[in-house]
Amino acid sequence: MNSKTIVSFDWLKSRLDDPQVVIADCRFVLGQPEAGAEGYRKDHIPGAVYFDLEKDLSGPVQAHGGRHPLPDLDAFVEKLGRAGIDETKTVVAYDDQGGSMAARLWWMLKYLGHDRVYLLEKPYSAWKNEGYPVTAEVTHPAPLQFRPKPNPDMIASIDEVKQKLHDPQVMLIDARARERYTGEQEPIDRVGGHIPGAVNEFWQEGLDADGSWKSPEKQRQRFSRYLDQKDKELIVYCGSGVTACANVVALHEVGLQPKLYVGSWSDWISYEDNEIEKGDHGGRK
Repeated sequence: MNSKTIVSFDWLKSRLDDPQVVIADCRFVLGQPEAGAEGYRKDHIPGAVYFDLEKDLSGPVQAHGGRHPLPDLDAFVEKLGRAGIDETKTVVAYDDQGGSMAARLWWMLKYLGHDRVYLLEKPYSAWKNEGYPVTAEVTHPAPLQFRPKPNPDMIASIDEVKQKLHDPQVMLIDARARERYTGEQEPIDRVGGHIPGAVNEFWQEGLDADGSWKSPEKQRQRFSRYLDQKDKELIVYCGSGVTACANVVALHEVGLQPKLYVGSWSDWISYEDNEIEKGDHGGRK
């Protein structure tokens, strides 16, 4: 598999003792905020450090900004250093949620200018079930200093989304499940539907039936219409800016560089005057 982003179990196993490789466990269960950390304490890939979605990869929820706003970047950079990550390390992230939580860390590191960051090909449970090594021993890496180089071009603010809402050269991609996109069901946010003109590309369609990331070839088939319109700008969002990162990964695999609307749907609906669209009409082509 000629992947830019995904590494195999065997690739990682052969590097478990490599001091230049940092393994990041990003397991987190929405609605069960302690489950990921508890799972890590029970067992994890040897040498892995733990990143919590809400304590490490998100900031405090406010009136606007969505359910998982970015954390204070100085605090996050300090956390990276304590985890033994600087710009010289290769980082491999994993979770047990289809890669969506790990993709958030992948995106944040990319945003801060770290190029050597990858995702594990399949969930942690597959690693464990296939007999690869696990441990309960907690890693205490030597602290380093991470030097961030943020790339603001990777982010679309709500003002930018509103400004480009009806721009035919911009495509909004909604990464949520179809029933949330259409507004038929909304189990999390106070109202369902989508940002006007957005098309629906459920993030889990980037995975094969066994939970592994689809090959770049399959991702190209999935995103063929965007490859045919490379002149258009892509902005990806989801409910809170987390699972959309899985679509950013998949699009990155095929050579596209979308922006992430970090606040996503939960931020969009926090403004009473923002337009809401419902139903399944295909969105802007």
